[in-house]
Amino acid sequence: MSVLQSFLEALSMAFGMFWEILWALILGFALSAAVQAVVSKAEMTRLLPDDSARSVATATLLGAASSSCSYAAVAIARSIFRKGANFTAAMAFEFASTNLVIELGIIMAILLGWQFTLGEFVGGPLMIALPWLLFRFFLSQGLLDAARRQADRGLRGVMEGHAEMDMVVTEGPIHKRITSPEGFTAISHYFVMDWAAIWKDIAGGLLIAGALAAWVPKEFWQAFFLEGNPLLAAIWGPLVGPLVAVISFVCSIGNVPLAAVLWNGGISFGGVMAFIFADLIVLPILNIYRKYYGWRMSLFLLGTFYAAMVVAGLVVELLFGALGLIPDERNARVVEASIQPNYTTVLNVIFLVLAAVLVWRFLRTGGPEMLKEM
Repeated sequence: MSVLQSFLEALSMAFGMFWEILWALILGFALSAAVQAVVSKAEMTRLLPDDSARSVATATLLGAASSSCSYAAVAIARSIFRKGANFTAAMAFEFASTNLVIELGIIMAILLGWQFTLGEFVGGPLMIALPWLLFRFFLSQGLLDAARRQADRGLRGVMEGHAEMDMVVTEGPIHKRITSPEGFTAISHYFVMDWAAIWKDIAGGLLIAGALAAWVPKEFWQAFFLEGNPLLAAIWGPLVGPLVAVISFVCSIGNVPLAAVLWNGGISFGGVMAFIFADLIVLPILNIYRKYYGWRMSLFLLGTFYAAMVVAGLVVELLFGALGLIPDERNARVVEASIQPNYTTVLNVIFLVLAAVLVWRFLRTGGPEMLKEM
């Protein structure tokens, strides 16, 4: 196979996966935009005063209803921390907003299977509870005070405009707020802003996944993930999955296509979970932690998050294995480009029309100027 043929095969696989998940992306971002249009960041700060179980649970619910962009989530977490929210609760919000959102679950079900979506929503709360416990034992007041001083310096990271954006409609019942002209405008702005925030991660994840699927032999992955030894593979997968994620540079929803390639290649079920959980410790995000909170807190977050990812991946592996929920076949949807008259194409056309309507509203209501500020 020539270099050009290999390149075209990688692009074909990337587009094939994109076509499979397009309608789910639009649906997820539209639902997220609707929620963001009626929940203010000021109200979020008020609801997260401490690291009690209630505050962390509230942060989890608010995060699950928020944007799925990792960069925006990190920026919003610092914003509400500076405004008075508890640091632990802010971190719970940050994780939930990238790992417990509806669009992630839908895309995992499409590319990987419903068992992985279930695993995400079983392991996700673990990934919030474990750092909560670790913070209580190991997060010193001195380290927290240093992080607050660094945060108050206001150094710029990524997606700061998205974090400060607040077009929330607060008057009237929720259904009337969403269907009002102001609500329609707010939803359209949040929808486009979320796409602007995350499209690079989605494109990067699809292109890397397509390249790995086309160019890396399955035998390499099988040897790397110790597929020949099920016991060692079950332990090795959660340990190495987050490390693969760290060096992939891809976060948010963009890591799901990569997870599909890794699953077909032989990584364990728990390894897939740990890999997907690791979107908040990729190298660009770690650099933003350094800017926001300082080196010491950045390393503390890396250590505690990694430990929680490994434990959560192992727990999900053991639990789903005991219940017989781990798929026997490795047939994640890593396919070449193919547009056929089926339900995927019908859904894509319907949701592309919805996206066009929202973009039209965005363009007619001052959206481009706001996008420049973001």
